[in-house]
Amino acid sequence: MTDRPDDEQALERLRKRIDEIDASIQELISERARCAKEIGVVKGLAKTAEFYRPEREAQVLRAVLERNKGPLTDEQVVRIFRELMSACLALEEPLKVAYLGPEGTFTQTAVFKHFGHSVRAISVATIDEIFREVEAGTADFGVAPVENSTEGTVNHTLDMFLTSPLKICGEVELRIHQHLMGRMRDMSAIKRICSHSQSLAQCRGWLAQHLPNVERIAVSSNAEAARRARDEEGTAAIAGESAAEVYGLDVLCPNIEDEADNTTRFLVIGRKTFPPSGNDKTSLLVSAKGTEGPGVLFHLLEPLARHRVNMTRIESRPSRRKKWDYVFFVDVDGHADDPKLKQALTEIEQQSNLFRVLGAYPKAVL
Repeated sequence: MTDRPDDEQALERLRKRIDEIDASIQELISERARCAKEIGVVKGLAKTAEFYRPEREAQVLRAVLERNKGPLTDEQVVRIFRELMSACLALEEPLKVAYLGPEGTFTQTAVFKHFGHSVRAISVATIDEIFREVEAGTADFGVAPVENSTEGTVNHTLDMFLTSPLKICGEVELRIHQHLMGRMRDMSAIKRICSHSQSLAQCRGWLAQHLPNVERIAVSSNAEAARRARDEEGTAAIAGESAAEVYGLDVLCPNIEDEADNTTRFLVIGRKTFPPSGNDKTSLLVSAKGTEGPGVLFHLLEPLARHRVNMTRIESRPSRRKKWDYVFFVDVDGHADDPKLKQALTEIEQQSNLFRVLGAYPKAVL
C-alpha cells in the first residue's frame, strides 16, 4: 500500500516545518552559549568551576518543569536542558568530577544526571579517593552515594565528613534498576553471581526465589562485577544498564530489584557553599555537650521544632573520639541562611560539643 499524494504533501509540509524549527532552535542555542560565555567575561572568571552555580541551575530546571506542557515528559525536558547547560558551561574547559568507579557504575550515571555529559568524569576506586581528589583540587566536585531507599545509609560517605573540610553542594536522586546480565544464553548456565553488596541486598528476594542455589559474590563495584561476567565462564553480574553496554553483556532478566521504587541518593561535594536557590536542604554534623542522661538529643534539636524547621533525616555514627561516643548527621528543610533556620542553628550550636554545617544546597529537581 502506497501513501496517497495528499499524505505525501502533508508529510513534506511537516518535515519542512521541522527543518525551520530546528534552524531556530540551533540559532537560539548558539545565542544562549554566547551569553553564557559573556557571564564569565563580565565576572572576570577564569575557570569553569568558578562560574558553576548549582543554585542557578536548580532555578532554571524548576522553571523548565513549570513551563512544560508536554508531550515530552518532565524527565525528558529536564535532561535536554541539563545537557544544554552542561555544554555551555564546558565551552572553555569541562568541569572535572570524581566518582566511585570504574566506568559503568550507578555513581557515574548520577554524575551525568546532575552535571550532564559535557564534564570530565574521573573514576576513582574508593569513596576516600573522591574526597581526596576534590580536596587536592584535582577534581572540581565529587559524587558519592549516601543512602538507598531499600538498604539505608552508606556509612563510609558520612564518616568522611568527620575529618574532611569539604561541603555538600547538591544531591542527586537516581532510580535504581538492577539487571541480571552475562554472556550465557539463559540463567541455567549461571554458576555464580557477582555484584556490590548493596545491589545483592536490594535483590535478595528475587535471588532467593529464582536462583537460590547459585553462589553470590560481593565485589567492590557493579562495574567490577560486569567485568568479571565478561571475562569468566559461568559468572553473571547484577548491575545497571550502562554496565551491560560498557562490558558487552546481555541482559538476562531486567529490573530484578525487590522494591519497585528502589532509589539511591548521592551527594555532590565541593570546596565552598552557595547561596539559596529557593527550595533547599541543609545538612548538619552535631553532638551534644552532655552525652548521658535523659532527653539529651531532644534538648539538642528542640530549637528546630520551636522555629518550625522540618527535620527530614537523622543518623548516628561513632565519633571516633572515644568508645560509645556518637555524633549525629541531620538533614533539615531550608537553607542555612534562611532567617528562622539560621536562628535555630545558632541555638543548637550554643549547646553542642561539635557543630558543623556540612552544606546548604538545592534539593534534587527530579
